[in-house]
Amino acid sequence: MKLGTSRLTMFGIGVIASATMLIGYLFGSIENLGREGLVPAAEAAGGKVESPTGAAPDRYVYYPGTEALVEDEIRIIACGTGMPAARHGQAATCFLIETGNGDKFIFDIGTGSMANIAALMIPYQYLDKVFLSHLHTDHMGDIDALWAGGWTAGRPNALRVWGPSGATPEMGTKYAMEHFLEFVNWDRVTRNYKITPIPGNIEINEFDYRSMNEVVYDENGVVIRSWPAIHAGDGPVSYALEYAGMKVVFGGDTVPNKWFLEYAKNADVVIHEAMMLPSQYVEFYSQPPQLAWRACCEFHTSPQSFGKIMSTVKPRHAVAYHFFNEEGTRYGIYDGIRETYDGPLSMATDMMV
Repeated sequence: MKLGTSRLTMFGIGVIASATMLIGYLFGSIENLGREGLVPAAEAAGGKVESPTGAAPDRYVYYPGTEALVEDEIRIIACGTGMPAARHGQAATCFLIETGNGDKFIFDIGTGSMANIAALMIPYQYLDKVFLSHLHTDHMGDIDALWAGGWTAGRPNALRVWGPSGATPEMGTKYAMEHFLEFVNWDRVTRNYKITPIPGNIEINEFDYRSMNEVVYDENGVVIRSWPAIHAGDGPVSYALEYAGMKVVFGGDTVPNKWFLEYAKNADVVIHEAMMLPSQYVEFYSQPPQLAWRACCEFHTSPQSFGKIMSTVKPRHAVAYHFFNEEGTRYGIYDGIRETYDGPLSMATDMMV
């Protein structure tokens, strides 16, 4: 998904959006557009494969490293959209947001997501800013891969990590990152003798999770704000990134709450979880009914609640994630969302742009 102030184009794997209009959305007509309709739709949009050995048209495919952002654009790439049990084709939560000033921001870096980030072929010196919504491993489990990978592949400076405090010091981001470095102490010490030790450091930026719409980052024309999320315990947060008159909201994990409804308004893109239904947990994953209900609706946001949120905040484009994207689950989640929301929607898949 790429936001810009002057134009909008649609990809089959994502969206390019402008600040002036929105002409379509991914999966919005999933019930009407089957495989038979894809080729005519692509040709009508100007994307026609001229040769059986040719590449797919740019109109529907993003080729990493081939499409530069201009100054007033934002690109969003889903590098992980799934659950704690990472799959080969679906990593845990991670969204990369690139801004036209050259900055790149990683929002959560869940288990398995670093392989997807690496596949984008972005030099590691540009991948030094991570914003954690909370400290569950499906949202920060690949911090080790980014830390070590960047150190050994060209990042010249310390990894910079932002994240919330907790109810007590040992429940916050600072404690987690300091003890992560203790956990990898052998790795760190042995590399210090081989290569420069500076990239092995972590610059920790912990902020109060209770602050409302607090500015936690303000550099180079990009402002990132935080407010509390409600999920599992004290500490989780949601974020909003503002750049060039555009706004992207990343909810992290949360149940519906008044702060999100207030601070996510007027956003161009809102990325929010839509958890699997309790019946799906029971049928496909052998969860007891009471635990299935708790997972869906006490710690997370149900598809119907996701739709209600989007109908309230009215983003220019909504993105649902945090569900197993499988044949048995995805359509029920989509149908649940459509019970309460009929606006622009993407059901996130890994590497959606």
